Amino acid sequence: MAQATVTRQGLDVDAAARQLTGADATQIVRWASDTFGDGLVMTSSFGAQAAVMLHLVTRVVPGIPVIFIDTGYLFPETYRFAEELTQRLRLNLKVYQPVLSPARYEALHGRQWEMGEQGLAEYNRMRKVEPMQRALRELNARAWLAGLRRQQTDYRAGLRVVEFQDGIYKVYPILEWTTRDVHEYLKKHDLPYHPLYEKGYRSIGDTHSTEPTFGRAPERAGRFGGLKQECGLHIPTSREEDQSRASSDL
Repeated sequence: MAQATVTRQGLDVDAAARQLTGADATQIVRWASDTFGDGLVMTSSFGAQAAVMLHLVTRVVPGIPVIFIDTGYLFPETYRFAEELTQRLRLNLKVYQPVLSPARYEALHGRQWEMGEQGLAEYNRMRKVEPMQRALRELNARAWLAGLRRQQTDYRAGLRVVEFQDGIYKVYPILEWTTRDVHEYLKKHDLPYHPLYEKGYRSIGDTHSTEPTFGRAPERAGRFGGLKQECGLHIPTSREEDQSRASSDL
């Protein structure tokens, strides 16, 4: 697949999205690597199916920086799972944490995740979005690979395989994958689910905002007490960006 041209005006996202139509996940990762070079990073929350993207991407781009946002409120199983995959896949892991420790944060701001939707939004901004933005700056990232899939939320259903958001290009190699696709990839490559997956946790984040789900409930129904589907890392942070997205029917 041909490398895209990034001019001073930036990448033509519309053209890139058309070019990537029908491409498989490995081809999309290779395109991103060829296009953005050392400016390409990826993120992982080491959630339920994290091994898929970590394995898929590092087979194509060994040594790619893997950003892991440690909010200070993750499950013990998540920390151990991250360590297991880091060793097994030889990840170039970059751990970023909020400026305030959990104890200092709660002393100054309280348990914001218990303060309704606005409190939860502020919690996500302080504990997730700020360290993520700091990571992108310090790593001189121009593009970000993320494992979002259309099936997961209403917002993600409207995404294209490549987007420009808040000053960075975002590429979603497995956007079209189904839950079955994910399972088959894990099985084929003998990769593990998160240890809590078998206990009903299909989407795993902080201990205080993650609950198990069962039956036909949506994958992320157990997150944020039903108040939100997104943590804030993958949605526009500025009003202008959000308006631009709405005007383009994304």
